[in-house]
Amino acid sequence: MILFLAICPLLSGCSSLKDYKTIKLAHGLDVNHSVHLAMVMMGEDLMERSGGKLKLEIYPSQQLGTERQCLELLQIGSLDMTKVSVGVLENFAPKMKVLGLPYLFRDREHSFAVLDGPIGKMLLDDGKKYRLKGLGYYDAGSRSFYTKDKPINNPDDLKGLKIRVMESVTAVDMVNGLGGSPTPISWGELYTSLQQGVVDGAENNPPSFYLSRHYEVCKYYSLDEHTVLPDVLLAGTHLWEKLTEQEQIWLNESVEVSIAYQRKLWMTSEQEALNSVQEAGVSIIRPDKSLFSSKLKGILAQYESDKEMFEIIEAIQNTK
Repeated sequence: MILFLAICPLLSGCSSLKDYKTIKLAHGLDVNHSVHLAMVMMGEDLMERSGGKLKLEIYPSQQLGTERQCLELLQIGSLDMTKVSVGVLENFAPKMKVLGLPYLFRDREHSFAVLDGPIGKMLLDDGKKYRLKGLGYYDAGSRSFYTKDKPINNPDDLKGLKIRVMESVTAVDMVNGLGGSPTPISWGELYTSLQQGVVDGAENNPPSFYLSRHYEVCKYYSLDEHTVLPDVLLAGTHLWEKLTEQEQIWLNESVEVSIAYQRKLWMTSEQEALNSVQEAGVSIIRPDKSLFSSKLKGILAQYESDKEMFEIIEAIQNTK
């Protein structure tokens, strides 16, 4: 009981003993990542916007657990906000898995049109039934394969390779569809797993590949850009319901400021990451993406029998 009381202040939500409310936000990314920098700006903006009534405390680099653990803490009311990949969120809010389907978006502009429009809002709102209040989407670019010992020039090169994936059914289906062996491993354990040969490679966007220093182990990066998987900023419904209507407005406005800032930072960090890993000896491969997308058409077809999900897929495809 004493230990619980000692830990409780760290993870508890807004404090009613002060003249300001503290919102605790945890995530798994490096402090140099564009998402973290945008969160820092969000905290500064929120303090100013609220006149000091709302204070954001940020715990980066998995200080309070993996993305899955942070979502669980949100659901039980022991953490206020978090950022997770859609690939992890689909295990908690099933409709989100639609965003993890390979080659769903035509390009970056198409993805923003979907995420910032009615479809994206519907998916964010759907999380409330799981005690997760979706606030917005950060840019996480496109995910591509990186490997230790052999380049991936076409899908056949993935045969027999153990590829780390998130705990995501769609990610597992994708790697299986390309002939690889999907292996779910937490992000924090991946560097060691690559070093020790537990897996032969992984898949992620350029800044994550660079900031995680996985390029020290993996010397081939194949830009097949199979998924455009956004990061999602979430609050627990316990927090949202404690905030006044005005406080909710302040938080939403600060979130919008941080999203716009992060997306600008992302564009720069993506190119910087590619330049840096190339300078460190990584071979950048630009394969024919149609070879990958043609092998994965069957994943979309699997949803034809699910009327609700297939309607969302069609709505995404028809978004201009």
